[in-house]
Amino acid sequence: MNEQRQITVLQASAVTISTIVGVGVLALPLAAVKAADAGAPLVTFLGMLLAFVGLFFMTRLGMRFPNDSYIEYSEVIIGKWLGRIGSLISIVFFAVLCSLVAREFGEVVVTAVLKNTPLEVTVLVMLLLAAFSSRRNIMTFAYIHLFYSPFILIPALLIVALSLKNADIVNVLPVLGNEIRGIPAGIITLSTMFQGSFIMMMVIPAMCKPERAMRSSIWAMLITGVLYILIVTATVSVFGAEETKKLLWPTLELAKATSLPANVLERLDAVFLAVWVTAVFTSLFSCYYFTIYSISKLFRLADHGMLSFFILPILFVMAMLPQSLIQLNEVNGLISKYGLLITIVYPGVLLIIAMLRKKRGASK
Repeated sequence: MNEQRQITVLQASAVTISTIVGVGVLALPLAAVKAADAGAPLVTFLGMLLAFVGLFFMTRLGMRFPNDSYIEYSEVIIGKWLGRIGSLISIVFFAVLCSLVAREFGEVVVTAVLKNTPLEVTVLVMLLLAAFSSRRNIMTFAYIHLFYSPFILIPALLIVALSLKNADIVNVLPVLGNEIRGIPAGIITLSTMFQGSFIMMMVIPAMCKPERAMRSSIWAMLITGVLYILIVTATVSVFGAEETKKLLWPTLELAKATSLPANVLERLDAVFLAVWVTAVFTSLFSCYYFTIYSISKLFRLADHGMLSFFILPILFVMAMLPQSLIQLNEVNGLISKYGLLITIVYPGVLLIIAMLRKKRGASK
């Protein structure tokens, strides 16, 4: 990996940001208001803090083993077979997550845009795009994310800023919301929206200065956290908590209710959907790349590119298993919550054991 150490702090941040911001943005305010009503912005903030705990563990592990992938150093920390079992569970989780992202993308497209297009076509096209892109090396992977990041962040922030002219601050009061009992469960649910931060485990060994990885993680979580909080705040302040609960994709409705000054564009939902498609691609691309990268490391293969089309049929079949959008949401919620064991608990356990056993990788 040393000869490929070219990823900068900026590129690492861009990769993490564009991986986190993905398909879940559409339903983000809905999950927040179901947990805390008017306290949705607060529960989003607390969910970000919980997610950052997992990112902190991952980043510290990567900095402790700067030359090794998480597959390799997990075997060093807890033993060969336990490490491989943990890695295999992680691979299966991210493969399932990848298929669910593709399916949710397809559901939104055939419902809101291409109503006469078969669901299977939209899902397959997105998976094929990710498969072709995943054949490249990790530097190309980083460049793709760096290129698309501004096209995701800038329009999203612009739409949120323009929507605030219709906001009513009363809708986000009281700050704690009316359902305080739902906040703990809401924190867990909202933290799943940041699970894309797992990508740092793959990026750190390719960074030219892995000792600065924590700086990259902090910036990435801060930027995505602020964006998510602004989206939730804008949606709730415009529609109110009760109305937001009735919307399937509140963020899309927020874009529909927003216009440019002087009515240059009366609705920004078309612009938002273009941004959202880009965000979904970068998230799916990361999940796909991470899955084949992890498989190649687990089986000690020289190149991950040969796996890019091998797993495509498997992911497509898994994506089409849910029989409806309701079932998809149920499966997605269940998988994401159990995924916190992989993205927060597992890295935390590895880090504690590594510190107790004084395990550390060689410096670069």
